[in-house]
Amino acid sequence: MSEATAILRTGRKFDQVLQGARSVFMADGFEGASVDDIARAAGVSKATLYSYFPDKRLLFMEVAQNECCRMAENVVSMVDDTKPAREVLTIAATQLAAFLVSDFAQQVFRICVAEQDRFPELGRAFYEAGPQNGTRQLAEYLQKAVNKGELVIEDLQFAAEQFSELCKVRLWPRSTFGIQSSFSEAEIEEVALQAVDMFMARYGV
Repeated sequence: MSEATAILRTGRKFDQVLQGARSVFMADGFEGASVDDIARAAGVSKATLYSYFPDKRLLFMEVAQNECCRMAENVVSMVDDTKPAREVLTIAATQLAAFLVSDFAQQVFRICVAEQDRFPELGRAFYEAGPQNGTRQLAEYLQKAVNKGELVIEDLQFAAEQFSELCKVRLWPRSTFGIQSSFSEAEIEEVALQAVDMFMARYGV
């Protein structure tokens, strides 16, 4: 059975299962999360849980993908293509920087790294739903900005990946290595503004 057909995404308790799984994965990691604890947190029976997700890996991947898609949709909803590129990119940079250092993103990243030898599909799923999906959507916006004459970019995908990396400066390594566990809005805003300044200096007209 393929992963696409293995997951039942209908039913009134689907979201309930995802929320319960999210809380347990966040607290206990992937290896430490038991099916019993997830079912308890979701308020469903193990039979109900298995009817949606016959494998814990599928459940983790769904939680990660769902959260990444929710974040992407939130950013897209805030973007107004009629606004100047600098304004649009500042919104995107601020949201991305905040997400990258969020408890959820950091925990999922650590789980993916810890499990990459045994379950490489976990990392692939998170990469596809998060970084890959994010840069794809950013590249689509950059194309619009290029068409409007606001930016000059030859390799849109590469530029989108550069932008994402700029949003990690200072924040990502400090968070990943446990140097700093929380960041103020001012710290996140500073990194976002600096990222946009450097990006516009390279690609702005």
